[in-house]
Amino acid sequence: MARKKIREYDSKRLLKEHLKRISEIEIGIRSAQVTESTDFTEITDKEPWLSSTKLVVKPDMLFGKRGKSGLVALNLDLAQVAAFVKERLGKEVKTIFLPTEKSMTPEACAPLIATLPLEIRGTIGDFIKGVFAIFQDLDFTFLEMNPFTLVNGAPYPLDMRGELDDTAAFKNFKKWGNVEFPLPFGRVLSPTESFIHGLDEKTSASLKFTVLNPKGRIWTMVAGGGASVIYADTVGDLGYASELGNYAEYSGAPNEEEVLQYARVVIDCATSDPDGRKRALLIGGGIANFTDVAATFNGIIRALREKEAKLKASRMHVYVRRGGPNYQTGLARMRVLGEELGVPLEVYGPEATMTGICKQAIECIMSAA
Repeated sequence: MARKKIREYDSKRLLKEHLKRISEIEIGIRSAQVTESTDFTEITDKEPWLSSTKLVVKPDMLFGKRGKSGLVALNLDLAQVAAFVKERLGKEVKTIFLPTEKSMTPEACAPLIATLPLEIRGTIGDFIKGVFAIFQDLDFTFLEMNPFTLVNGAPYPLDMRGELDDTAAFKNFKKWGNVEFPLPFGRVLSPTESFIHGLDEKTSASLKFTVLNPKGRIWTMVAGGGASVIYADTVGDLGYASELGNYAEYSGAPNEEEVLQYARVVIDCATSDPDGRKRALLIGGGIANFTDVAATFNGIIRALREKEAKLKASRMHVYVRRGGPNYQTGLARMRVLGEELGVPLEVYGPEATMTGICKQAIECIMSAA
């Protein structure tokens, strides 16, 4: 389905015309569209009600919060509408672009305060520069105050929206205090997801884990956000999205202990409630740039060894695919582990494709026996 926005004018026009046609309901919507080429005399001849009633005027540009931006006017006559439109039509809003690693200079701030009354320019300029410094220091990724005003001569935000870089929690937890990252509406973390979330907040690495289907037969423990998406998308493209148990991603070179705790959780979820059918655990990812693959695999190997009984009881087939620094050592250790545990464990380097590994795993666990 292709979704294309239309103007408010057209939405109202279609509603009025076809509500009457389909439901025999008439609504008293009256609207007119004004552009740079509009002749107000001509439009009044076509829509005479414009000159005999109070009007609302606002831009029809597919964005919201027009009132907060001073772009909506109420109870105007036609002459006032024409003046309002003339003042704003085609007018550009001042914006500046700053590298986030640099502080805001007075020169950079000057265009933002140039149209303000002289007596408040200094106050507002200092406020903007201070807010930008806060944005940098606390690792905000988004910060909006719309609108803010002056109370007793001091800036006062009336509405705020903010987003923080949650991967920076490890260095900002004292400055952030008890900041809460609310989940999307209706989403509740399971105990295992909460545990991983807690690990993620305490490390400079990234540890992500979301349960999609607790009874799924295909589970992933993938390094790197890009690789994790490839694995998940490939499983879906092959027609087995309903069997995908989780979305998981670790990156940023977590240490062995962090990987061990992370892997324990993934394996526990992947092996819970065995039903006699084969399952697959996809481990590894793409080709690392800097992460020591062997060091990362040490934590996973320890977890697999601990969970040997669960792996066998759930008929788990493990597929490992990885490349990058020291990957040969890491893969060799995985091969030895497979022989030691007696668990089906296949190991591949960067010569094998991630999509191919997914297909191979699915064919294995979906086969009879």
